[in-house]
Amino acid sequence: TDLNQPVSVYMTPKERLVTVREGEAREVVLAKMHEKRVEKALVVDDEFHLIGMITVKDFQKAERKPNACKDEQGRLRVGAAVGAGAGNEERVDALVAAGVDVLLIDSSHGHSEGVLQRIRETRAKYPDLQIIGGNVATAAGARALAEAGCSAVKVGIGPGSICTTRIVTGVGVPQITAVADAVEALEGTGIPVIADGGIRFSGDIAKAIAAGASAVMVGSMLAGTEESPGEIELYQGRSYKSYRGMGSLGAMSKGSSDRYFQSDNAADKLVPEGIEGRVAYKGRLKEIIHQQMGGLRSCMGLTGCGTIDELRTKAEFVRISGAGIQESHVHDVTITKESPNYRLGS
Repeated sequence: TDLNQPVSVYMTPKERLVTVREGEAREVVLAKMHEKRVEKALVVDDEFHLIGMITVKDFQKAERKPNACKDEQGRLRVGAAVGAGAGNEERVDALVAAGVDVLLIDSSHGHSEGVLQRIRETRAKYPDLQIIGGNVATAAGARALAEAGCSAVKVGIGPGSICTTRIVTGVGVPQITAVADAVEALEGTGIPVIADGGIRFSGDIAKAIAAGASAVMVGSMLAGTEESPGEIELYQGRSYKSYRGMGSLGAMSKGSSDRYFQSDNAADKLVPEGIEGRVAYKGRLKEIIHQQMGGLRSCMGLTGCGTIDELRTKAEFVRISGAGIQESHVHDVTITKESPNYRLGS
């Protein structure tokens, strides 16, 4: 390439460009691609300004992943989290302007006036925005978030694998109890509950939904996947990925300290409520999701529930003992080959 030549020399002339209008039907776009024998088409507006690009791979992905969570325009739905501290107003405005589908106003203690006020202000400014509030672990906390204007309530104080809140502060509620209490408190409001934390196996997802949750949030389960942040590390002949909690020193010093109502980012001044560690490398994300979906489907079959909502409302719990827990897990054998949906330890 001769760098002394103007860019126009190397650009494709306008009359040879393969372009489609925004909102063009899928069949029309594919027909143009086939006709011109190209794999890409430029998306332009009425004034011929470039606003995007469509490739053959986009159509192939849509066919391979029909259950992807998309909006009415076929775009993947995107959520974002902000804190309740000062200065987050600009972040909220920028996220809404960018087209965020759901906003999470996130705090380790969602049942606090600062969080509730932030939700009220955001709801007043954006009445149609989907807002998730959290985290709480009591019926009173769930009701307070609902009254402040939340579209959904996130439940969980200390159940996460990397969370030390219950030990450091002495505060928290066992997750299955917290979920059930929140669901009962919000009965009749139409506001769903998200169970955040404590999910180790697909059976835990089923139990959370049976307790009334409409969705779950997972961390450690996906932390060791190919798509998760962090480099793959080799330790004693096995591959691992690093994993840290939002309340760990590392995360707090990088900006998450306001979630725990701490404004000083100096490591020696922070009081962590989480740890940093590593988890075994687990391969591709889709394989993990496949196993979790399979376990949930099996639960629904065994309990005679045809839909998620039936599982939420019809399933029954039975109290079991420590011996029952031991009996539920693998026992009296040595595991010689790991199962993709049953791993103990790291």
